[in-house]
Amino acid sequence: METKNVWTSYSEEQLKEADAFAREYMDFLDAGKTERECVDTLVNLIEKEGYVELNTLMESGREIKPGDKIYAVNMNKCLVMYQIGKKPMKDGMNILGAHIDSPRIDVKQNPLYEDSNIAYLDTHYYGGVKKYQWVAIPLALHGVVVKKDGTTVEVNVGDNEDDPVFFISDLLIHLAGEQMDKKASKVIEGEAMDLIIGNIPVKDKDKDAVTAGVLKILKDTYDFEEEDFLSAELEIVPAGKAREAGLDRSMILAYGQDDRVCAYTSARAVLEVGGTITDRTACCILVDKEEIGSVGATGMQSRFFENMTAELMELMGEYSELNLRRCLTNSAMLSSDVSAGYDPAYASCFEKKNSAFLGNGMVFNKFTGSRGKSGSNDANAEYVAHIRDIMDSSDVVFQTAELGKVDVGGGGTIAYIMALYGMNVIDCGVAVLNMHAPWEATSKADVYETMRGYVAFLEKASF
Repeated sequence: METKNVWTSYSEEQLKEADAFAREYMDFLDAGKTERECVDTLVNLIEKEGYVELNTLMESGREIKPGDKIYAVNMNKCLVMYQIGKKPMKDGMNILGAHIDSPRIDVKQNPLYEDSNIAYLDTHYYGGVKKYQWVAIPLALHGVVVKKDGTTVEVNVGDNEDDPVFFISDLLIHLAGEQMDKKASKVIEGEAMDLIIGNIPVKDKDKDAVTAGVLKILKDTYDFEEEDFLSAELEIVPAGKAREAGLDRSMILAYGQDDRVCAYTSARAVLEVGGTITDRTACCILVDKEEIGSVGATGMQSRFFENMTAELMELMGEYSELNLRRCLTNSAMLSSDVSAGYDPAYASCFEKKNSAFLGNGMVFNKFTGSRGKSGSNDANAEYVAHIRDIMDSSDVVFQTAELGKVDVGGGGTIAYIMALYGMNVIDCGVAVLNMHAPWEATSKADVYETMRGYVAFLEKASF
């Protein structure tokens, strides 16, 4: 079965819409290089569209009715959106779920040190990365430092035009004979990925003179001390803005598209249906920690989503433990995550007729996992048929794929966690080249088509 190329099916008007949407998405990527920044950016966006925080409604006791727009935030790293539908909550919701964390490098809790007149921050990489991709490129520092009195200091250095940048050094080729003989996984060791942040020593100081200069800058600029690193969350990310790629400007090259491309299209899809009241409640859940197993209080395995849904049903006068279970079981979900785009340069890793191609629309993965589908959510054939019908009736261009050849590798999403409730879930999203690299590539057409597909699902899913 051949799939359709989106670009050839678009009218001139659709081409303009896709391009405009891509530019808005790129702005989001620039504003949201961490989970906290993503949540802040999206909350600002959805509040302008009439969304009200759940805690505010709980305090006021205001009656909730179909069409109401409600959101909740968890620890500044997770966001859930609800647009209330006509049907009771126990009949289920239509859910889009994505993650907003991306592979990166984290700063350790006791990070600052000096060696041979160079000041460093000690680091620990986060998620699945090829470590050698992160050396000798401009890097930025984003995050927060929370002082003992509760004051939060926001740090964002390296992405404004007049900011300094940081880097991790690599060995010059002239001395790299032994290094070049190592396996790719060993070329750069995790403990060697320390960030260079300064070189000027403080005068008349015999020891750690460069770090003393760095600490003075931190104190003068951000008003925090070295010990405040203990309660900091600082993330090292590629410096630079999202860019159009290709002479035809058909692609987007940017950091963090896994999985912020699906997070943004999901949130925007809920906003797109905001002018109409859907039959079932439309929901978007954006979570943290997927890249390390969806663990912790802000990962999908936490009870945040379940708890917020229970609180919402209580306000609506629908809550009971049984009704909550019915709501979750009767829901339908698209686990919105990226798929591996077919790369002709590495064709041996793909099985072509079951691969996703840039420009061929949104991607559905019936299953993920690795080897014998280990760790996979495998969607039921009946649910896949229902999704096909929705997409075809809405003229959404889509394709199906697997994550590379059998036994070559694999991966997972949050789908299996939501499937534990008994709801129908299928993985879908956008094809990506360079996945998990500092700079990832997507097709503008795929990004826009995926948003259209998410809208169709929210409006029509009734399985």
